Amino acid sequence: MSTSISNRLVSTAPRVLVVDGSRVVRQLIGRVLQTELPNVELVGCGSGGEAQKLLDEGVFDFITIALRLPDMDGLELARFVRESAPQTYVPIVVVSGDVDERLHRRTLGEDVTDYFDKSLGFQALAEFIRGYVHPEGSTEGEVLYVEDSRVVALATRRMLEKYGLTVRHVISVEDALALLETAKVRGELGADVVLTDVSLKGELTGGDLLERVRKDFGYGKGRLPVLVMTGDENPANQAALIQAGANDLVEKPVEERLLVTKLLFQLRVARHLRQRGATP
Repeated sequence: MSTSISNRLVSTAPRVLVVDGSRVVRQLIGRVLQTELPNVELVGCGSGGEAQKLLDEGVFDFITIALRLPDMDGLELARFVRESAPQTYVPIVVVSGDVDERLHRRTLGEDVTDYFDKSLGFQALAEFIRGYVHPEGSTEGEVLYVEDSRVVALATRRMLEKYGLTVRHVISVEDALALLETAKVRGELGADVVLTDVSLKGELTGGDLLERVRKDFGYGKGRLPVLVMTGDENPANQAALIQAGANDLVEKPVEERLLVTKLLFQLRVARHLRQRGATP
């Protein structure tokens, strides 16, 4: 994993990229965000090409994209973000005052995390972004943890419980799937986030669990985040895990602060999306 990504994940100052063809809109968004989120590092640009250059130079915690940009469609830029930074899942939100048919039907594709109707006002936009990037006081959340080594599992469980997380450990993918199936019958998810090793001694691997969660259960990245621990440093194999539906990867040997930061980040994003989905 690159140093820039690691540094971003442990930083306390979220970086937000605002991409909009209107300089006035960018200034208004920036003014409100800097008032509501004084520790935010805000970067604005007016075109997809400018945004691509900025993304090549550094990483961001949150990106807003206008649906229509002077040089490309906003969804084209979202796809560029996913393809150029497959190691981690960054929330990408379309901010548009033109809520057309594809917004109503929410057919924005897998590259976009959510959308915001600009007509609600920039104050509401600041609160919207706060739900993604501003750390909450509580770190409560249930982690479904799949690890076949009881020694490793015990150490990791104690590590996560120090931060207020509830850890439900199982030793195989089969056990994890049974737990998720039981929860689904009850109308529940079974966990707030899944943490799994990619290499397991059972018949099924962490990659198989990822595939079942995304395809068989139909849980998207925003509904049930999955973090995969891997000792494979091959970029192509890591990218394949992201493309298969992993929200993020944790390289082994695991560094405590990095693991906890990634877990809490995914918990915040998923919780925010579920709350929005439950709001009439």
